[in-house]
Amino acid sequence: MRCLAVITLALLVLTGCQTTDYAAELKRVRPLAEQGNSVAQNNLGVMYAEGEGVPRDDKEALKWYRLAADQGLAEGQYNLGVMYANGNGVPQDSREAVKWYRKAAEQGHAGAQNNLAERLVETNSAEAMEWYEKAAEQNCVPAQYNLGRHLLEGDGVPVDSKAGVQWLRLAAAANHTEAQFLLGRACGEGV
Repeated sequence: MRCLAVITLALLVLTGCQTTDYAAELKRVRPLAEQGNSVAQNNLGVMYAEGEGVPRDDKEALKWYRLAADQGLAEGQYNLGVMYANGNGVPQDSREAVKWYRKAAEQGHAGAQNNLAERLVETNSAEAMEWYEKAAEQNCVPAQYNLGRHLLEGDGVPVDSKAGVQWLRLAAAANHTEAQFLLGRACGEGV
């Protein structure tokens, strides 16, 4: 019986399945957030955004993300950018999203670098490609796909099939289905 429990626990860990006591987490995080701990503020924002241990409340999530972001926490800045990009708890505002993504991206946040590039690609493709590359080099799979696609198709940049295929291979190996499809099509076309 003990062996079965160990195997079950190992499977939960390996599959990323977690059992979280949200009430205990809230009890731990809220006092830290209220004392100004930026990581706790961001975590409390996540709890409100996802409805984990508290009722889902985008305005409350926004409040805690802003407190973390204003202290310079890249993850808080990224999350605040997502809120503005999607219009969660605030009116949708692309300029504000770009502002917060840029702050996080400049600190090396790969998700923010990818999201910033997505917003810049129409207006400043050269800068967008730089951000995609920075994120892709950090193994950000969506950025690997985006960079590979742009390079392969010459979308906003000169065509570089070899580099495009290399980035798409990395994204495809991480099970990015769109990258797998585009890579398959490129191979079928002899690229």
